[in-house]
Amino acid sequence: MAPSGAAYLRLVLIGAVIGVPAALLAAGFLVAVHQLENVLWDDLPDALGYSDPPWFLVLCLPVAGAAVVAAARRWLPGDGGHEPLEGLSTKPTALAAAPGVAIAAIGTLSFGAVLGPEAPLIALGSVVGVAATGLARLGDREHRVLALAGSSSAISALFGGPLPAGVLLVEAGLGMGAALIPVLLPGLVSAACGYLIFVGIGDWGGLDTASLTVPGLPAYDGTTVSDLLVALAVGVAAALMVVAIHREARRVAGLRERGVGMVALLLAGGVAVGCLGVVANALGAASPDVFFSGQAAVPDIIAEDSAGIVIVILLAKAAAYGICLGCGFRGGPVFPAIFTGVALASLAVVVLDMSPTVAVAIGTAAGMTAATRLLISSLVVAALLVGTGGLDAIPAAVLAAATAWLTVNALEPHAQPQPAPSTAQP
Repeated sequence: MAPSGAAYLRLVLIGAVIGVPAALLAAGFLVAVHQLENVLWDDLPDALGYSDPPWFLVLCLPVAGAAVVAAARRWLPGDGGHEPLEGLSTKPTALAAAPGVAIAAIGTLSFGAVLGPEAPLIALGSVVGVAATGLARLGDREHRVLALAGSSSAISALFGGPLPAGVLLVEAGLGMGAALIPVLLPGLVSAACGYLIFVGIGDWGGLDTASLTVPGLPAYDGTTVSDLLVALAVGVAAALMVVAIHREARRVAGLRERGVGMVALLLAGGVAVGCLGVVANALGAASPDVFFSGQAAVPDIIAEDSAGIVIVILLAKAAAYGICLGCGFRGGPVFPAIFTGVALASLAVVVLDMSPTVAVAIGTAAGMTAATRLLISSLVVAALLVGTGGLDAIPAAVLAAATAWLTVNALEPHAQPQPAPSTAQP
């Protein structure tokens, strides 16, 4: 039965109110990550007299980031946030854990580790909802719903509106049936109100924020049989790669059970990631394309005209992704998986002269589906990346996502790396 009455209306109104601070916190966090990244990878090499990051910075900065993450996990509450190998989590995050989550995420994202910002944003948005619960003196069920509302607003800030956030959470919570709607309604309202700070109201144009759409993609009209066949192939290949990456990550994480301490494993992971960047540089690739979440590098990989360089970046990034998932860094698993799928599809751009627009759609859908097993959410994100000029590429993206979903579930039927909304009902 759908909830009604003043108590639920109050919950929805509180969700609307917390949407703005949750979105502002998300925006501020993303700006801080980006600014520190510029300082470390652009300003610091320039101050040292280099036009590009020299080998010793490529090697050492991921290690320094690992030390930051280790310090946050050891000395601050909350263990730096959710374990990325377990997928995304929408469980409430305690207010005391916020500093540790933010610092561990900055140590991961700004210093070059291959994870995305989505998991720490979900956690930090949840903190806003938890804080509101304490101020309003609400019960445990309301506590979970408002924590999810804060997370929804933060997700909308990252993915470009309340629609992706709503679709992701609805798809993840399908097992709840009709009971899911009252749980998510405060979150959808929160996401919509929070996103107003980016689109603006009236004469105020909102905050200047980067679009998720990949710039410079040509319009894609119609489709071809070859594009559909490539979509099927990329779906299978992305699933195989993501499964291999997850198995690599579990082997790395298993070293903790063999007596390797958290700090030692993190530092070793940082060294390994740095070495992969150095090797990629030596083979002609750019280390920034190997490092980081991959979101900003999608335009570069899709424009690359050398299949050899694409393969070097793909293999180095995949290896670094698996290491970062397993060794103890803190971040999200979605954007590196998207990059993996797009890199696979970009090989068809080089070899078959396929449209880069359909390649982005296919790769995004296949990579995200393989990592999260969320079909519809992956297609929504794929549509956002290609923009209105790429809507005709969505049928191929559907085939890629469906193939990836079938393949990954056949290979690992018991693993379910996807977020689960709170089952609390107001």
